[in-house]
Amino acid sequence: MNYQLSDFDFALDERLIAQHPAATRSGSRLLDGSGDVAQDRRFTDLPNLLNDRDLLVFNDTKVIHARLLGQKPSGGQVEIMVERVLPASGGQVACEVIAHFKASRKPAIGTSLFMAGYSPETPDQGFTAELLGRWPDDNGALFRFRFNGDAYTLMEQWGHVPLPPYITHSDSAEDAQRYQTVFAQNPGAVAAPTAALHFDDTILAQLQAKGVALANVTLHVGAGTFAPVKAKRIEDHHMHSEWYQVPASTMEAIARCRARGGRVVAVGTTTVRTLESWARSGLAEAETDIFITPGFAFQVVDALITNFHLPKSTLLMLVAAFTGYARMRTLYDHAIAQSYRFFSYGDAMWLTRQPPSADHDPARKP
Repeated sequence: MNYQLSDFDFALDERLIAQHPAATRSGSRLLDGSGDVAQDRRFTDLPNLLNDRDLLVFNDTKVIHARLLGQKPSGGQVEIMVERVLPASGGQVACEVIAHFKASRKPAIGTSLFMAGYSPETPDQGFTAELLGRWPDDNGALFRFRFNGDAYTLMEQWGHVPLPPYITHSDSAEDAQRYQTVFAQNPGAVAAPTAALHFDDTILAQLQAKGVALANVTLHVGAGTFAPVKAKRIEDHHMHSEWYQVPASTMEAIARCRARGGRVVAVGTTTVRTLESWARSGLAEAETDIFITPGFAFQVVDALITNFHLPKSTLLMLVAAFTGYARMRTLYDHAIAQSYRFFSYGDAMWLTRQPPSADHDPARKP
């Protein structure tokens, strides 16, 4: 069945877009979409949906303060949104980054921008960012910069939390804490793996007490996760590239889970993309631009915990591939009717994988 972009559209009242997290991490709702009939639960019910044979896999990426504000030497305002930090070599600090760049008029290559209040008169405030050119080539949509110090340190000190575009308030101390998972450890993401935001120490302790095994992967989520799909036919869309890593310990945990008849449960779409990229490529560490759409043959993931995603988004297409298009539409209709909270700070959904044969919407013509 050939899907069009319009097949993944839906109307959403702005009041359902969560602007702030729930009062507590695990205080959100959980829509159980694993059965024939959707069930309304609380996220604290999650341990009851798992058993001691299951393996829960998290994305342990850490969100960096990637949004940086500054000025051109002429005084014009600029914004740098770091997409990734380039690895250092020879014992040097990592000072070069690839970024999205906003300016009323792009300055010449070699220009040093004054970031976070830096000026020659106040050198202890902020830092400089030298524009090195476009990336990956002269026609690239991104830009390469050299900071005058360690990029991670400068972003942590002077940067802002890169909140998604649909969150309308400026970042706050609450966002610095809550737009980050409790187990984040590998810095590099510019968007949080939002399904994992619901987990707190109490839920994790309950899962471990029940005998549920835990493992982790890393995928540094890029700003491209919010990029709209523009192609009318979804097969014409090309995904952005992100770096991932699957530790040997996680591969071993998956093998043990399979041996005991358990389910591999992915926490979030980024974990799904990581595990299925590894299964397809055989590479434990690589760049991936995998695009998961209805009809995709899953090799690793059996169940999924995920938030509610944007209309016409690649993440919504992944959910449709996992649970079936018709079921996805039914679950989203239910969530809207029951006023679930949507997107990054919103509620969660529990799904089990459906066979590709279930991916049929009788109300829709092929």
